[in-house]
Amino acid sequence: MTTSTRGAKAPAVLVLEDGRVFRGRAYGAVGETFGEAVFSTGMTGYQETLTDPSYHRQVVVMTAPHVGNTGVNDEDPESSRIWVAGYVVRDPARVPSNWRAKRSLDEELRHQGIVGIQGIDTRALTRHLRERGAMRVGIFSGSALPDDGTLLAEVRQQPEMKGANLSAEVATKEAYVVPAIGEKKFTVAAVDLGIKGMTPHRMAERGIEVHVLPAGATVDDIYAVQPDGVFFSNGPGDPATADHAVSVMQGVLERRTPLFGICFGNQILGRALGFGTYKLKYGHRGINQPVQDRTTGKVEVTAHNHGFAVDAPLDKVSETPYGRAEVSHVCLNDNVVEGLQLLDQPAFSVQYHPEAAAGPHDAAYLFDRFVSLMEGQRA
Repeated sequence: MTTSTRGAKAPAVLVLEDGRVFRGRAYGAVGETFGEAVFSTGMTGYQETLTDPSYHRQVVVMTAPHVGNTGVNDEDPESSRIWVAGYVVRDPARVPSNWRAKRSLDEELRHQGIVGIQGIDTRALTRHLRERGAMRVGIFSGSALPDDGTLLAEVRQQPEMKGANLSAEVATKEAYVVPAIGEKKFTVAAVDLGIKGMTPHRMAERGIEVHVLPAGATVDDIYAVQPDGVFFSNGPGDPATADHAVSVMQGVLERRTPLFGICFGNQILGRALGFGTYKLKYGHRGINQPVQDRTTGKVEVTAHNHGFAVDAPLDKVSETPYGRAEVSHVCLNDNVVEGLQLLDQPAFSVQYHPEAAAGPHDAAYLFDRFVSLMEGQRA
């Protein structure tokens, strides 16, 4: 019987920087890869995860034991390629079964040169990362692998995620426009720090024409499109390195244009307001994270992908150069700041993903909140 994983039988080994080793078999391409080991708790949506630019230079461990059963289609990618540095699964589907599937996940990983590993105890690996924290990792596959000590030395030579400046590596090089669906109501300049395709689509659904600009866009570039609002996207890397984006956002705040940020954009707003950022022990990744909107008291189940967070006080209003600011959203698992808002001008951000492909959609109202800010400014 021919299956989608029959060609992926080469021995493989996963080596963490603290010396722990997991042995399995190759999944996807055969070779070697390095990155930061992180885990995603989503039960579904693996295609969106793989193509999220925020996962650049990260090796993603799937906590769901069975992955790949719906195969890969051409409609769901969040960008033009797979961005994860490596992929770790326990039991991959032998044969995909979905009416939209064009090929198996294993085939897609091999086609794009993504090295992965299957058949390891992903529960044990996830528990290890929860206890020790996200760390550097290498996946090595092939018929003749060096000894574990040699592989460990290679892992420890790799750069860490802290201090990594990665947005320019994943962002568009040329500006492009996503037209409004139906009647055009607003124009938004979106600074691409690693934007997901669903984000401008969610705005387009609300009558917004979105001008997606490169990560290096200036304040003049933003206002050249005569925007009703400005958006800063998600993206990979350490926000402490994003000095250009912070400076540009401060220029937008000075003009009091309605502003919305997601994920990396939330961290950029935090820095622009004068708050610090820090690296989380193992981050939030998955589509089942509980967040409370403190402005309404509502609890949402939300999609996350972040390893850094804003260091802002939860229990008071802060004075900033751009007026009063407060924490608007908080993670109920660990009290991490999940959103910020200014009280004296139209600007807010969230740390999670309200566009949420493949779901959940509890936070889709945030795009409507952005529309309301632009309506209020126009009025």
